[in-house]
Amino acid sequence: KRTHSIPVFSLLIIFFLTFPTLSLAGQFKITRVCDGDTVKAQGHDIEIVVRLVGIDAPETSKIKRDPGQPYSQKAKKYLTSLVLNKTGDIKGYGLDRYNRILGVIYLNKQNINLEMIKAGLAEVYRGKPARGFDNGPYLEAEKQAREAKTGMWSLGDKYISPKDWRKMQK
Repeated sequence: KRTHSIPVFSLLIIFFLTFPTLSLAGQFKITRVCDGDTVKAQGHDIEIVVRLVGIDAPETSKIKRDPGQPYSQKAKKYLTSLVLNKTGDIKGYGLDRYNRILGVIYLNKQNINLEMIKAGLAEVYRGKPARGFDNGPYLEAEKQAREAKTGMWSLGDKYISPKDWRKMQK
């Protein structure tokens, strides 16, 4: 009888990625971009789902041929161009309510989460910040993107926060 087990090293990686006070970056290859703020990654004999901590990208639609919220497709394409099939470090800040790892992706020491905000393709997450996570640089980057009317900020008064968009779709 064959049983499937996760190697001890993989369990340690999951442990360190999910407890921010013991945060440890781990090398993972990004294998899929789900939307503008969620990816799948593989490394250390495991696959993880990572919700980019500190950001909230425009919502994609679950309905075929429905583009979703304005700039959602651009956010997904931009994130894809930055990370897909690339290997980088993921620094974990715990789990969200869907058991996804809340993480920052670093490629060549570049903070990908922050790049999404600078590009005007995500806003700073409006909920309670993850423990140990400093959203100060994110707030500053969002302020600059708003002032420059970069990406989704070019919509002006027509812009709707992803958080409000989700509420409207219920």
